Amino acid sequence: MTAQGDPRPLAIVCLLPETLGGNGDAANARVLVQRARWAGMPADIIPVRTRADLPPQVDAVIVGSGTDADLVPVRDTLLTVADDLRTWATAGIPILAVGTGLELLSWGIELPGGSVVEGLGLVAGRAVPRLARATGDLVVTSRYGRLVGFENHARDFVGAEGSPLGRVAFGVGNGAGLEGVVMGNVIGTHLHGPVLAKNPGLADHLLRAIFAARGAEYAPAGRATEVDGIAKAARNQIAVRLGLAPE
Repeated sequence: MTAQGDPRPLAIVCLLPETLGGNGDAANARVLVQRARWAGMPADIIPVRTRADLPPQVDAVIVGSGTDADLVPVRDTLLTVADDLRTWATAGIPILAVGTGLELLSWGIELPGGSVVEGLGLVAGRAVPRLARATGDLVVTSRYGRLVGFENHARDFVGAEGSPLGRVAFGVGNGAGLEGVVMGNVIGTHLHGPVLAKNPGLADHLLRAIFAARGAEYAPAGRATEVDGIAKAARNQIAVRLGLAPE
């Protein structure tokens, strides 16, 4: 199923998987790889800890979430691949950024003491302190269907109101009723879980773009149908518990 003349497996890059692997977010790369393989496309996870680890061809990028103690060193490492990230984003290569990964790709992160950690400026918006930490279930209505996950963040995300991922049905998200940001094939979210395991519709959206870039058409196959049923049941269980209608 690979594009004619390009037999290479998909390269799903996972940036700093140990440091940005909080809340299971690095496992989003595993979801893309497995669903691609079920659909007949070879795929590999490429852990990238320094720019020297980058493969010649990148098909998607996962930027997970970490701790505030690592904000500056992680930002400094991401700066070494900032030009690559901009090139990939411009080319339409899917980039999924979660939690502090989203914040670090933004304009910047405002801290409670008044200092600012400058971001990479890849996506619109910035992170600003909340009065109380947002921790708990997050349910979002989006163009990719209902999205569910767990949020755990001490900052709102402002400045991305024109391009949100979706509208909050339960929880906090960015604040002011919206969640995440979408700019082309760059998607940022507060949804942990990992988000792609709980919401395979979003994973398939990314995979359609990944396959199309290789001249192939993506369709869920193999065990995907069984797994999708399990994920839907889990989303419905969360929704009912929160007083929302099931899908």
